[in-house]
Amino acid sequence: MFEKFTLGIEEEFQIVDPKTRELKSHVSEILEEGRLVLGEKVKPEMIQSMIEVGTGVCANIQEAREDISRLRCIISGLARKKGLEIAAASTHPFSKWSEQEIFEHDRYKLLVDELQMVARSLLIFGLHVHVGIADRERQIHIMNAARYFLPHVLALSTSSPFWLGFHTGLKSYRSEVFKKFPRTDIPDHFNSYQAFEGYVDLLVRMNCIDDGKKIYWDVRPHPYFPTLEFRVCDIPTRVDDTVAIAGLFQAIVAKLDQLIDKNLGFRLYPRRLIQENKWRAVRYGLEGKMLDLGKQKEVPAKDLILELLDFVDDVLDDLGSRKEVEHIHTILERGTSADEQLRVFNESGEKFEPVVDMLIRNTLENVPERCFD
Repeated sequence: MFEKFTLGIEEEFQIVDPKTRELKSHVSEILEEGRLVLGEKVKPEMIQSMIEVGTGVCANIQEAREDISRLRCIISGLARKKGLEIAAASTHPFSKWSEQEIFEHDRYKLLVDELQMVARSLLIFGLHVHVGIADRERQIHIMNAARYFLPHVLALSTSSPFWLGFHTGLKSYRSEVFKKFPRTDIPDHFNSYQAFEGYVDLLVRMNCIDDGKKIYWDVRPHPYFPTLEFRVCDIPTRVDDTVAIAGLFQAIVAKLDQLIDKNLGFRLYPRRLIQENKWRAVRYGLEGKMLDLGKQKEVPAKDLILELLDFVDDVLDDLGSRKEVEHIHTILERGTSADEQLRVFNESGEKFEPVVDMLIRNTLENVPERCFD
């Protein structure tokens, strides 16, 4: 029934020296062999201590799990050949952005020239989930409604409580770093795809951007692929969490699509109210309260997430993703990567090295040890 909601997952990993636990600007050493094995599925990002991998177009969540797990396995193996490790977290606990090298590429040079320190200081790592929707008009209407759930899913993914050797007091400090970029955060809603196109065309005509890729919202219609791209999340440390969150995004899209087919609407809330919930997710993660905008009252974040799971429940079996999405209950009980990092930090007498060790270890939890037959 829901074959059209294909999945693609992109993850950005830290390259870490296991002895010093610092970030290492060694992506070039991994890329050459990585491209021989993975082709376009692996690429550098602006910071040389980051490596990005992306799945192919996956028909279902099981394909996505197999692909993303294999990618973690391969990149880890290539890093270990160089005496390095990979870690999945949206900030490094103590490495400094000022000490990182920029990858030599015209695109990144232009970005730094334009944005200066805002670009240079972007030492953050993310997760992007693409859900296939061929109809551009429907993409916009689903995006409008899906905005409401972005803070809920961000709260499930938080993995960046530290920054430059400081305990920030936030669960997703990455979100605060990234909002320094232009055209970020929760988007406004659009009445049609034509209205969205008009906005992009206007920015291009006024020399603000050269194309839609420089719109960095928490959810956006991808400018080149027939997908809705969810960009709000921190990168979860465990692959099981990444898969569950990808499955949840797919289920949200499928449910909203189903409502459109039935001529049922979903109330569109103002960006300014959704942004209030995003701040609460950034600050408190799963441990705080969020706003039930329908009931206009404050409720525990976990209660809202349980309501979200109920909302999408009737599409999970058709998608074949019930097992994967039910892992959300484990995250609610265990906590996110940010919660675990803080627990290790406090138990070790506020030392960062055990936190990095835990990140390296958990990044490969339930990832196959062998990537090839």
